[in-house]
Amino acid sequence: MSSVYKVSDDQTPHFVTSTVVGWVDALSREWYKEIICDSLKHCIEKKGLLLHAWVIMPNHIHMIISCDKGYNIGGVMRDMKKFTSKKIVDAIAENGQESRRTWMLNMFGYTGRATGSTEESQFWQHEYHPVALDNAEKFMQRLNYLHENPVRAGIVWRPEEYKYSSAIDYYTALPGLLPIVHVDL
Repeated sequence: MSSVYKVSDDQTPHFVTSTVVGWVDALSREWYKEIICDSLKHCIEKKGLLLHAWVIMPNHIHMIISCDKGYNIGGVMRDMKKFTSKKIVDAIAENGQESRRTWMLNMFGYTGRATGSTEESQFWQHEYHPVALDNAEKFMQRLNYLHENPVRAGIVWRPEEYKYSSAIDYYTALPGLLPIVHVDL
């Protein structure tokens, strides 16, 4: 990870991004997004993850996260990416209806070999670019950016219409798919 991007304090909210290698739109299918949601639920329940905001886009995810005392963002991100990488690649390989299966598996295999990965394939880029959100202005800027992502991509008209996002938690009185911890700044 570059020295520019470092977690300053695990209890401070950080904006993080994880991108599929080659910007492959492997997360365009609902069942692959569900693997990420299940992993995030596990990290919340067992790894001290505090999820403040999130969005799953077709080729990347953005989150605003922090951790309970005794846990660290780096460890949560490492574990979540390792688990989801294997599960999603396996799901792609086993999905007989996945029209892009061969192409995606070749792409992930090539990247794994080219980067010297210890795994047979690489799904996520290694970095997650943590940016500390240590004041209300920074937090709100990244929160709005994250929730507007599906609108800018033309997926939905309004942020709260996108299922795989915390926008519903912020724009309505309804709960979203994942438990959110609101931040008082």
